[in-house]
Amino acid sequence: MNLLTLFCKTNGNNISIMRYLLFVLIVTLPGFACHTTTSKIAIPEDEIIQDKQDRMRFDELMEKFSGEKDLPVGELMITIGRSLEGTPYVAHTLEKGIDEKLVVNLREMDCTTFVENCLALSRTIKSGEATYDHFLQELQQIRYRNGIRNEYPSRLHYLSEWLENNAGKSIISLPAREFGNIYPNHVNFMSTHPDSYQCLKAKPGFVPELAKLEKAISAKKYFYIPKEKIALIEDQLKEGDIVGITTNIEGLDVVHTGLLTRVNGRIHLLHASSKAKQVVISDVPLSDYMADKKIQTGIMIGRPG
Repeated sequence: MNLLTLFCKTNGNNISIMRYLLFVLIVTLPGFACHTTTSKIAIPEDEIIQDKQDRMRFDELMEKFSGEKDLPVGELMITIGRSLEGTPYVAHTLEKGIDEKLVVNLREMDCTTFVENCLALSRTIKSGEATYDHFLQELQQIRYRNGIRNEYPSRLHYLSEWLENNAGKSIISLPAREFGNIYPNHVNFMSTHPDSYQCLKAKPGFVPELAKLEKAISAKKYFYIPKEKIALIEDQLKEGDIVGITTNIEGLDVVHTGLLTRVNGRIHLLHASSKAKQVVISDVPLSDYMADKKIQTGIMIGRPG
């Protein structure tokens, strides 16, 4: 049953469903700029992949940090992120079958879900509504294009689009527009390597849709800081800034993401590390961390606010 058919079948008897469907129709129109208000409609249990330990971990974090709601979002993200040091790294945390459900995992994280969890937890606390349902709404708003979870292509798979779309929702800003270089962004890795993705192998019909999205992503203007200039602009970076480490690998925009934090006055990376197999703070400043990594070219920046 398509959306319009379902809308007609309500026949005026369920106003709340009609209003919801009108909302979905509006926000999916081309050019719609989604705002930061999260939906008040609870996400059904059967559309969530979670463990009871996730809810327990959420309650522990809220009890520990709800009193810090007056901190700026970035500082609150670092406070929460540091408390998650030692959390096991697990790759491909979001790849859980071919149906796109909301994955919640506060027990194990990859680099992307570490950032998303810190941001969603911080925004939940800042909202004054520190409930699990609100956290789920924040996570969905952050993770999906215009906050709408549909099929696999609706997820913000490329960090360049993740940053741009969340800036459009006023969840973050993009400070590198003011002091960065233009980034030659050209993404097509997913559509040209579909066998690397479980869902794309199972549903090859999504590949042309992703190719169209990749073309649209690549057509936009992005800014980054080349890695040789990072040390020179550290004074313009802030606690909790989200970074995507850009790459020269064909078809990809970034190869890693994390949060920026100061250690002895220098900018370091707080991240879920595949090498360390856990959430850690880099031993050396970010500029040194990237210096000898040939595939890493610089950083895109998202500033929570």
